[in-house]
Amino acid sequence: MCVCEAVQPIDNGVFLLILQHPQEKRENLGTAQIAHLQFANSMVKVGLSWPGLKRILGREVDPKRWGVLYLGPVKDGGAPRPEVAVVDKDGQPLRDSADILEDLEGVIVLDGTWSQAKTLWWRNAWLLKCRRIVLNPQFRSLYGQARKEPRRDSVSTLEAGAFLLSRLEGDQTIMDTALKPFSLLLKKLRTRRPRPTPPSAEDAGPAVPDGEGGDEA
Repeated sequence: MCVCEAVQPIDNGVFLLILQHPQEKRENLGTAQIAHLQFANSMVKVGLSWPGLKRILGREVDPKRWGVLYLGPVKDGGAPRPEVAVVDKDGQPLRDSADILEDLEGVIVLDGTWSQAKTLWWRNAWLLKCRRIVLNPQFRSLYGQARKEPRRDSVSTLEAGAFLLSRLEGDQTIMDTALKPFSLLLKKLRTRRPRPTPPSAEDAGPAVPDGEGGDEA
């Protein structure tokens, strides 16, 4: 379904890399390609595993200047959480999160269901060398207009990437612009869905008077 009229190029400074599970590519509500069409500095790779970030990008990289959206639990002891933070391997927020985020060259988003994203995480051990980023979005995903999400804080790949980039680059218009095609996609899907037609008298079958018909005793 085409949403080209709502796509606007976004010149993002932080690179966006989307690793997409092969099964997610067939999803009608997938947003990875929408993100790639909009963000000038972005790439989508479809597969289950890759040798490393260097092979994906075709150049030398410092994994410590790359972040990946972390799938594990955050152990913050109930303290107020910022919208974007960096955690260690145990899920503990780092005190120097702000400095790490400011120095990031690129971010990685795993595209798929929770189980598919976990598969990508465990099959690509090199991701452990990257910074683990956690999000605390204060908005409800647009996905809620089309399907029930497993978690209240679930967001689409596009929403996660746009939200993260908007915070890293300090520009809310990045997110506002990026979500326009997604909003249009959901609107078109709602329009296409046929409404159930009430049965006609011919379809309803013969009427059964009160007290007659039904199962025999």
